[in-house]
Amino acid sequence: MSDNTDRIALIRERLAALEPVSLDILDDSHLHAGHEGSKNGAGHYRVIIVAPCFTGLSAVARHRLVYHHLQDLIPYPIHALALDAQAPK
Repeated sequence: MSDNTDRIALIRERLAALEPVSLDILDDSHLHAGHEGSKNGAGHYRVIIVAPCFTGLSAVARHRLVYHHLQDLIPYPIHALALDAQAPK
């Protein structure tokens, strides 16, 4: 298993605690080649998550909840994280 696959699996594992009904994790690291934060091998990821636990929460509160579950992975192996966190419609 590659580092990238391992990292995505780890992110998926951590966010499973939020019981998402939908979770997409994209590696955007190739878009940031040469970026200062990428030089040590850390990655740029985009997470699109839909979870009932976000119902009634502000965007900031939803993001804080996601970051809480990933905090020990930042700044390595996650250098940057773009989030789209929504409650089910």
